[in-house]
Amino acid sequence: MTVPSETPIADETGQDAQPRSRVLGGLKHFARRSPLSAFWGCIALLIVAMAVAAPVISPYPPLKSDFRSMQLAPYESHWFGTDQIGRDTLSRVIHGSRTSLIVAFAAVLLGTTLGSLWGLACGYLGGRFDIVSQRIIEFLQAFPDLILAMAIAMALGSGTVTVIIAIAITRIPFGGRVIRSVVLSLKEMSFVEAARSLGASNMRIMLFHILPQCVAPYLILATTHLGVAIIIEASLGFLGVGIPPPAPTWGNMLADALNAGIVPPWWLVLFPGVAITITVLAFNLLGDGIRDVLDPRLRGSV
Repeated sequence: MTVPSETPIADETGQDAQPRSRVLGGLKHFARRSPLSAFWGCIALLIVAMAVAAPVISPYPPLKSDFRSMQLAPYESHWFGTDQIGRDTLSRVIHGSRTSLIVAFAAVLLGTTLGSLWGLACGYLGGRFDIVSQRIIEFLQAFPDLILAMAIAMALGSGTVTVIIAIAITRIPFGGRVIRSVVLSLKEMSFVEAARSLGASNMRIMLFHILPQCVAPYLILATTHLGVAIIIEASLGFLGVGIPPPAPTWGNMLADALNAGIVPPWWLVLFPGVAITITVLAFNLLGDGIRDVLDPRLRGSV
């Protein structure tokens, strides 16, 4: 009597183990396929973990001032030194990662998603809608990303939501152009013609037949644009139109370093700059590795 009751449990365990083994197998394949990108992917994962655990791992509160330790070079109590009003630079760098990553992830998710949906509609519907949409996208692409984001941020005012919207608008044209080119080739495929001949509506074809084929280029766009979004956010903070102080961001820290004197202390410039460089490099190289794995045209390359 006990044998039949044990059999479903074993089946459920096997079913639960299958997705897990697929994920592990995919990660192993990615590591073998692109070991450099896998290494930088681990670095990116560590940066994300640092941002999530910022309140736990930071040695001091990021806004706490110690007027007995103002603008001191790195030493045993403050590994990254202190700024002009005695705030710990290491704690501000750690908390700055949280702000920068939240803004970058939200902006890329919003901008790339809107651009991809726009490109999906343009590529499939075509006609006058596509022509007008492409002229609008060309108008947005005529401005450099930083100039366009700065103009939008100055028009809408300072704040986290404003910076997210400003950076997201700069990501829309790239998603629209890339996904449109993918859809133009997909809508001529035989499975789309079969769905159309069976009476499927345009909305159903776009959502259930073409959109799933656009997931791979969407992931590549989102990953590679994270580094650009971080640079734009830091640049806006440095120029004074980003997230207003005293919120710790890497761009604000670089801007505050200029107020420390004609020649700013090296530790106030070095550590935020290194944080920006490593983060952008990690996400860019991770995006390159994902592109190499997901792009069929690059699967035979090293």
